[in-house]
Amino acid sequence: MTSSPAARAAATTPHSQTLSRGIRVLEILAESDTPLSIAELSAALGVHRSIAYRILRTLEDHGLVIRDAAGAVLLGPRMAALARGVSRDLQAAALPELTAVANELGMTAFVAVLDRDEVVTLVSVEPRHAHATVAQRPGTRHPLAVGAPGIAIQSSLSAAQLAMLAPSEVRSDAAREVREIGFARSHDEVIPGMSSVAVPLVLPGRAPAAVAVVYIANGQDAATAAARLAVAAAAIRTDLG
Repeated sequence: MTSSPAARAAATTPHSQTLSRGIRVLEILAESDTPLSIAELSAALGVHRSIAYRILRTLEDHGLVIRDAAGAVLLGPRMAALARGVSRDLQAAALPELTAVANELGMTAFVAVLDRDEVVTLVSVEPRHAHATVAQRPGTRHPLAVGAPGIAIQSSLSAAQLAMLAPSEVRSDAAREVREIGFARSHDEVIPGMSSVAVPLVLPGRAPAAVAVVYIANGQDAATAAARLAVAAAAIRTDLG
């Protein structure tokens, strides 16, 4: 659980270097806010442009990446179709609850799940009527040690699961507070100037998760947001049986 995406890619090299690099290209593009040139991708991968180009051609053939008019590369529409298949029932159960939370609180609401030592946004909803909102795209990831969703997820981990994490990833005091008051809060940890509130979402047989909101810091009461999130989490658990 302690390795970075790059380290995990390197670890898979003996099995299929090409596949590993292709997956890493998708990760790089998902983490980028703008399309990337082939030169930028090859630099990020640490390979020659010709190798990056061959990988991209294969991904293009499958609709996983596309190129804009300037030749820069971005994720293709096929990725959206694949993403909809990930935890499809959880996404379906969460979507109406997140929509209600987002519109009632005027905050971006989302479900995040644990992926090794990172927190990944599975599904998100922005409020319909808000002057300024925070985009929290599905696939967005950040270290488990930062942000309210990560803390909320840590609070639901067993001792054995916590033992598999690097010491730098564990925030014991913050997780203990979540177990006492029922929610986690953070400010200025993942995105500068942003605040987040999260509650654990424990679903049997599934990866540890959290229901959360992220918003521009404005003095809003975290406990009020947490109470609404707890209702949403309970509804999602009920829907999934």
